[in-house]
Amino acid sequence: MTTQLTKIEVGPWPMNCYLLSCPETNHGAIIDPGADPEKILAQCKDLKISAIILTHGHADHIGALESIKKATNAPVMISAQDAAHFKIKYDVAVMNRDKIQVGNQFLTAIHTPGHTPGQTSFDLGDGRIIVGDTIFVGGPGRTWSPKDFSTTMDTMASIVFQWSDETAFFPGHGPSGLIGNERQAFKQFLQKGWHKKLHGDVTWN
Repeated sequence: MTTQLTKIEVGPWPMNCYLLSCPETNHGAIIDPGADPEKILAQCKDLKISAIILTHGHADHIGALESIKKATNAPVMISAQDAAHFKIKYDVAVMNRDKIQVGNQFLTAIHTPGHTPGQTSFDLGDGRIIVGDTIFVGGPGRTWSPKDFSTTMDTMASIVFQWSDETAFFPGHGPSGLIGNERQAFKQFLQKGWHKKLHGDVTWN
């Protein structure tokens, strides 16, 4: 049976927190507990939470971390880069290509830097990938310098757009999308080129 994926919108932005659950074992994992811990925990009442997974360390993705950790006692997992950069307490450092077990299901960590140094996506292994703020429908995640934007574009070319057109991505904000629906606009963006100082909120158009 495949991993069940539930999106929980939290906070004023809002931000997408994701709940993963293994239907065979009732084990689960919470990805990016950004706010509203009571709302998140209400979705978890029938599950044994075995991991709290962070795609990156920005405040809007970890606002409820302390409360969720206290309620579940589950290990906090994040890349060492973002843990150090944002001074986040954690239990397990997630490395590129690491496997994370949730019940009988496994996620694969994929380092997708740019938005933050340690931004990590998580492949459910069935054509669905939770991408944090790596990519959104219509463009990449926000960057804070031209160097960060260059890193993001390297990530897009060498990792994200190497995924199949049928790959569904689930971002930290807004709706999910399909890589195939973004590919042509991304190619056109590459062909046009961009100013060497470009960064911030960028769209493919």
